[in-house]
Amino acid sequence: MAQWSILSDLLDKVQSHSTVFGKVWMSLLFLFRIFILAAGIDKIWGDEQTNMSCNTLSVGCRNLCYNKTFPLSHTRLWVLQILTVSTPTLVYLGHVLLVIRKENKMRKRLQQKKDRVGVDKVPKYSDESGKVKLKGVLLVSYMLQLVFKIVFEVLFIVGQYLIYGFIVMPLEITCSEYPCRKQEACFISRPTEKTVFICFMLAMSVFSVVLHVIELLYLMFSKVKNRKRRSSGSCSNGLKPR
Repeated sequence: MAQWSILSDLLDKVQSHSTVFGKVWMSLLFLFRIFILAAGIDKIWGDEQTNMSCNTLSVGCRNLCYNKTFPLSHTRLWVLQILTVSTPTLVYLGHVLLVIRKENKMRKRLQQKKDRVGVDKVPKYSDESGKVKLKGVLLVSYMLQLVFKIVFEVLFIVGQYLIYGFIVMPLEITCSEYPCRKQEACFISRPTEKTVFICFMLAMSVFSVVLHVIELLYLMFSKVKNRKRRSSGSCSNGLKPR
């Protein structure tokens, strides 16, 4: 679990700079993906190749059957998926911290300068407590990281299907190529438990995609609504009699 502590700490900092949907995704990532992957899945999978029983003593046949059926372990695929999907969020966090640092320096210059005449730039993305507002370049950055996370999630879902070709863990796999002497069968340990976890992790990936799409549409709708409100407000001000 300590291996995920650094990633968890970094992603936890994004909480205050995200929408409600982003906070839900963080909870989903921590509780239902990272925690379960670190605490439970490794005990069920373990060393898949060693735990697989084969009805042959041919040297190398077990390795052939395993590599043919599982070119990449499910657990390693999920670890790679979590790291890849989290990367856009970490990039966004870096952008936020850069903006906050820049605007904090701007505030210090404004405080040191008593006469503010001629000062063009003022902080507009963050307040004195370090909380940012999703607008302008920060809104674009936030929406881009959502798009990248959607793309990565979909690619891993499709990739999982292309690699394994199935959702249900098979009870046995057969191999006939060398070094197997004939049609040999190998039996996978705990196939039902593994099927449950495969379906669960796949469901979490699909739910994450749906959540990101909803959040993206929400931000776009809010942006259009605010723009219409500002334009209607400016028009009403222009119609006021002098």
